[in-house]
Amino acid sequence: MTAKSVVVLDYGSGNIHSAAKALERAGARVELTRDRARVMEADGLFVPGVGAFSAVMQQLRRVRGDELIDRRLAGGRPVLGICVGMQVMFDRGVERGIDTEGLGEWPGAVEQLPADILPHMGWNVVDAPDESVLFDGVRDERFYFVHSNAAQQWLLPPQSPLPAPRVTWSDHDGPFIAAVENGPLSATQFHPEKSGEAGLRLLRNWIASL
Repeated sequence: MTAKSVVVLDYGSGNIHSAAKALERAGARVELTRDRARVMEADGLFVPGVGAFSAVMQQLRRVRGDELIDRRLAGGRPVLGICVGMQVMFDRGVERGIDTEGLGEWPGAVEQLPADILPHMGWNVVDAPDESVLFDGVRDERFYFVHSNAAQQWLLPPQSPLPAPRVTWSDHDGPFIAAVENGPLSATQFHPEKSGEAGLRLLRNWIASL
């Protein structure tokens, strides 16, 4: 069987090479590119993200990555966002007093966690719904987080007859969204590429769904 093709969107984010290696280990044919045709043709698009919400949005818009993500999703083509690559899927991000418009795929704001110790760095458990595809076989595992901000509410109302989004939560002095599976758009706040065998299993699950 031919391996699924995954493009890692090369828009200037700093962790693309470790992400590409993890996707290859998970069984995908991986390409780092921002080429419009290659992005649209791939079975899956992987959107990494590290750093500030505003900087990631600026970098995405510079290479028209926002348009590519929107076009893929409009056509039902799978996209997986990671860390800040998840955060930018929401309407807006507020970080150090800077309010930045996001991609608007989901309603709500990404804001600083109400925690005594930030960043939230290290391994943490998640609470995934039973019907989750991403967390099949790894619901009881720990995943690696590095962040100070997150979406802390899920505001998208049910949209019948579409299936309800599957939302996974974690906790760091309060609940926050750790992952979302919403039709062709999936995302994780943690780094699967830094999460050992559990992270590889999650990537395999996503690749198998393409």
